[in-house]
Amino acid sequence: MASRKREPGERLILAFDFGTRRIGVSVGNELLRSARELEPLPARDGIPDWQRVSALIEEWQPDRFVVGLPLNMDGSESEMSTRARKFGKRLFGRYGVECEMFDERGTTREAKAIAREQGHGGNYRKESVDGIAAVLILEGFFAREEGLPSRQGPAEPV
Repeated sequence: MASRKREPGERLILAFDFGTRRIGVSVGNELLRSARELEPLPARDGIPDWQRVSALIEEWQPDRFVVGLPLNMDGSESEMSTRARKFGKRLFGRYGVECEMFDERGTTREAKAIAREQGHGGNYRKESVDGIAAVLILEGFFAREEGLPSRQGPAEPV
């Protein structure tokens, strides 16, 4: 991947909300500390169309990836945690871009609440909230990096 090297504090970050049917995606930069939703990636049993992922990487040329880590409410690992970690390792392995896992507890519930406020019909399979969850993951990551209080735990390298 031929990417521009940005200075710390100005880096572009792609965040992912891993799922078995869809993977939510958001993009943001450290300078603005904000994120915006991108089109979710369809997945088959957690495996995305890697050509679509490559096109996304080529378009945005990120300096870092953040992948939501779906821990149980008590902080313990789950099967989905293992699968999300595997996805993060594959991103790093394929693209050589730094990848961090970020505790995403509560983001799906919060994403659904935000969607309801925006008039969502309630059919989350038809109208996904994965992109909203990816935005929440990235905004939580930015808050943690800035030292602001966050409900999530620390980010960790893949």
